[in-house]
Amino acid sequence: MTSNNTLPAQPGRPVRTGLPDRHLPAPAAKAAVQAADRAHVFHSWSAQGLIDPLPVAGAEGSYFWDYDGNRFLDFSSQLVNTNIGHQHPKVVAAIQEQAARMCTLAPGFAVDVRAEAARLIAGRTPGDLDKVFFTNGGAEAVEHAVRMARVHTGRPKVMSAYRSYHGATAAAINLTGDPRRWASDTASAGVVRFWGPHLYRSHFHAATEAEECERALAHLEETVLFEGPQSVAAIVLETIVGTAGVLVPPPGYLAGVRDICDRHGIVFVLDEVMSGFGRTGTWFAADLFDVTPDLLTFAKGVNSGYVPLGGVAISAAVAATFDRRPYPGGLTYSGHPLACASAVATINAMAEEGIVENAARIGETVLGPGLRALAERHPSVGEVRGTGVFWALDLVRDRETREPLVPYNATGADNQPMADFAAACKRQGLWPFVNMNRTHAVPPCTVTEAEAKEGLAALDEALHVADAHTAAGARTAAGGGAASDGGAPAAGRVL
Repeated sequence: MTSNNTLPAQPGRPVRTGLPDRHLPAPAAKAAVQAADRAHVFHSWSAQGLIDPLPVAGAEGSYFWDYDGNRFLDFSSQLVNTNIGHQHPKVVAAIQEQAARMCTLAPGFAVDVRAEAARLIAGRTPGDLDKVFFTNGGAEAVEHAVRMARVHTGRPKVMSAYRSYHGATAAAINLTGDPRRWASDTASAGVVRFWGPHLYRSHFHAATEAEECERALAHLEETVLFEGPQSVAAIVLETIVGTAGVLVPPPGYLAGVRDICDRHGIVFVLDEVMSGFGRTGTWFAADLFDVTPDLLTFAKGVNSGYVPLGGVAISAAVAATFDRRPYPGGLTYSGHPLACASAVATINAMAEEGIVENAARIGETVLGPGLRALAERHPSVGEVRGTGVFWALDLVRDRETREPLVPYNATGADNQPMADFAAACKRQGLWPFVNMNRTHAVPPCTVTEAEAKEGLAALDEALHVADAHTAAGARTAAGGGAASDGGAPAAGRVL
């Protein structure tokens, strides 16, 4: 595939196929944005002197573009949050209309768009999760879910899985299971971690999904017993683990966790910040497993991040705790009118335009089959997993041993294979979501069949770069045969 997303200037008026005229190359604007960014913006998760953020000029639908006329297919949905794509006209109009009518009001008042947003969310959450506490984002939602669980039960401990991400605020980062926790881990936040199910890299020596489920539940139950059930307030799980690898739990696992929580009086919290609002081809990932938690956290897709918004959907039992007892928490911008107006417009647009159904169809007919076909052609792909528009490729050096393409939490030269792969994607006009040894295919829920196929073609080209770092690639470079390890990977347990 030869990318036509980088389009050179022509004599006279430049022509940039696929880009609106208002976003033709603008070198002076680019330089101004870069200078201001470098002088004043402090970026997340970064060594400030080692990064060079891309100046973005505009975005629409499944694409965004820079000031040089380079257009990128957004296969990351930014941070897996622009579920309805960029600049959806109905949501933009709703924000403008609300801003003209009433920009803000304190959370203690009853406001029409706040009540309507809560009603629409409650109407789509599973079971009796009919009350909604609004936050500014996903991390705050997790913070408040933990607080509610602790107050409701009177217990201090909270349990979470190692392969997880729950946010970067104090309680949320302590719950998180990936290395981003390490620098902020106080080791005193009352968090106990356990291994969740992940058959491809099983910690339970399982050979089947049924074995993985049974052994993971036994491990969790034993951990609860050894910690003292009477001290555990909540078990917090991503319904489908997101950043840590799009890990779809085996059938029966979440129902088993629900049973453990019920038997020990533990609050079951599902984190749907990334998996909610159409990402999995259903309104919530919990719908795929027929399970209802006591608390459900959301953000991201609730309004595609157009205005910061998150929240906690609360069961009747937990909500009743605070009928006569004040809830000890609040936020100045809880249920901000602009954010809630954008959520109302987003949810209505998703329902009217069949966006959730589109995500399910694209996953079943295009992304799933297409990614599995890539795995057959590329020895660097160890496993394909996902659903809807929520997929990951686990990239490996060797299919037989399942050795990851880069070491766990690799940096610098150790991470070069993944850095090279990401750069190859961008050369193809694809903006990837890359984490450790994985690349995720997470376009907007509005992605078209043609756009999804465009993304798959770009991945196909970029994966040749990853293939060069595999055992098969090394054999090819040495004249030992074709770079293909066709067939399913053999059992192996390199973690």
